[in-house]
Amino acid sequence: MNNLEYKSEFQLENGEFLSEINIAYHTYGQLDTKKSNVIWICHAFTANSDALDWWNGLVGEDKLFDTTKYFIVCANILGSCYGTTGPLTVNQNTGKPFYRTFPQITTRDMVNAHEILRKHLKIDKIHTVIGGSVGGHQSIEWAIMYPKVIENLILIATNARFSPWGIAISESQRLAIEADATFFEDRPDGGQKGLKAARSIALLSYRNSEAYNFTQKDEENDKIDGFRANTYQQYQGEKLVKRFNAYSYYVISKALDSHNVGRNRGSAEQALQQIKARTLIIGIDSDILFLPEEQHFMHKYIPKSKLEMISSKFGHDGFLIEYEKIQKIILNFYQSEQKNALIDKKIQYSVAI
Repeated sequence: MNNLEYKSEFQLENGEFLSEINIAYHTYGQLDTKKSNVIWICHAFTANSDALDWWNGLVGEDKLFDTTKYFIVCANILGSCYGTTGPLTVNQNTGKPFYRTFPQITTRDMVNAHEILRKHLKIDKIHTVIGGSVGGHQSIEWAIMYPKVIENLILIATNARFSPWGIAISESQRLAIEADATFFEDRPDGGQKGLKAARSIALLSYRNSEAYNFTQKDEENDKIDGFRANTYQQYQGEKLVKRFNAYSYYVISKALDSHNVGRNRGSAEQALQQIKARTLIIGIDSDILFLPEEQHFMHKYIPKSKLEMISSKFGHDGFLIEYEKIQKIILNFYQSEQKNALIDKKIQYSVAI
């Protein structure tokens, strides 16, 4: 993992400032001489910048995003706990960690941190920006905020504006965290029981009834307690507690709620029409958190975008699981864009003649 220490003030969308920020990031492969092989992966909610670890179905040698061919970048998002400035970072003004005093951040703040890193790495153009879920939020905002930077945009299981349904799910998770009195004690392990409960709530929206009924079915007919679904929720909650913290979870969930490409841009429709990148949108038919209708909405207003829907029993988590289907769709997208580029060149050549 690499770290970029940005020693200047970082202004947030809400008008507040962080006196400085640290950006943790991973890179894989080498930048070619033309700087034309950059793939930038934007990670989801509780993931980190090591995309080779959590998305190894798509990233790695001989995979879709081949580390021997591409220069792949993934940066840990602002507010997280994997190296980038967040609630457990020491506030330079007080000498103590921020905890609950960490300012409210938005997706646009995350993108501006990505921009600082992009310039540090001396990258002028990005061949592809790709992100699923919250990573898709960053990707779509980036394409609107800096339309000349991104050539190809791939949005998976995401939306242009977080829905009231999604916000209600987030609020339920924050209520669980707030129900743990230790969250208000501002200590590194504060709110752990609440975080465990929040994760359990979140999982219900990441999957769906079909996925649970398929993967957590008990074969024994004589049980009255200790069901597989019980232990699964417990295990997943405990697993997150071991690698995350309640304060980062709380802050990022707020950023998720505020995602709205139309904010101060007239409308979401107008904002989407500003995207210049060649865009592929991938939805999952069983997703109950980022509904398929939301991908259709993006497709309707992003100029010349392409929409593909994946059939999956795994709901929203399909963007992490259905990598074979995703790979096939992306390969077809790249191949079709190459053909279109060749056609455009032929047209330009014939006009010149």
